[in-house]
Amino acid sequence: MTVLKEIGIGKVIRYAFFSLWHYLFAMMFVSPLRVWLLRVFGARVGQNTVIERIRLINLYRTGIGGITIGDNCFLGDGVALDTAERIAISDDVTISFDVMVLTHTNVGYKNHPVQEHIPSVAKPTILKKGCFVGARATILPGITIGEGAAVAAGAVVTKNVPAKTLVGGVPAKMIRRFKS
Repeated sequence: MTVLKEIGIGKVIRYAFFSLWHYLFAMMFVSPLRVWLLRVFGARVGQNTVIERIRLINLYRTGIGGITIGDNCFLGDGVALDTAERIAISDDVTISFDVMVLTHTNVGYKNHPVQEHIPSVAKPTILKKGCFVGARATILPGITIGEGAAVAAGAVVTKNVPAKTLVGGVPAKMIRRFKS
């Protein structure tokens, strides 16, 4: 079996455990229960943070302990956090519904025909204090969204976003700077 050869039995067992854990997480029907369960399993989640029905993917890699969420944050329905690497979300961050925060890309098995042209990447993703990410935006691996910055709905962020800047589009480009 190819998966066992490439990732090993340990990661397969972690994958199975976190798949079951995700069902438990999905049963948490209110934000305080979701926050509590994340904390119990090692995530750092600040005070007054609201977490709607989010999806955590690739938990078998870095695990729940790779997630840090600050105080007064909001993560909307359908947000997907890719925990292949660490994700750091600072205080006062709003992530609207259906946003994807990615920390890795990989086209598949090592012998996939495109692998030599698009190598795997795994890098932490950081959302700094007071930033906003609009609905259905995608943040690619290794990106930092600066303090007080905003990402427009539907944007695909391929480069770091400076502080107090609005970006939008595919790929995201600067639209304007905010006045202090």
